[in-house]
Amino acid sequence: MITEVNAVNFRQNLGEMINQVQYRNDSIVINKDGKPVAVLVDAELFARIRRLRSRFDELSDRISEAYAGIPAEEGLAEIDAAVDRARKR
Repeated sequence: MITEVNAVNFRQNLGEMINQVQYRNDSIVINKDGKPVAVLVDAELFARIRRLRSRFDELSDRISEAYAGIPAEEGLAEIDAAVDRARKR
């Protein structure tokens, strides 16, 4: 479950919010002036996000290197076509 709270409410109920995240695997979106500024998630999810981001960065670097000499429009069209083919499987 994802819960949204304002920053003041978050500060006032920090212990309870940590328990929600730790024991119920909830995520807490912290808003300030009506806009999301941070999210409290359990440590396992955060570790997974970090691994995925690292993998994404590695793949992005490989794609950048592979398409270094190709005009951006041509490279993006080829990538879009590959994504379409993969989604149709």
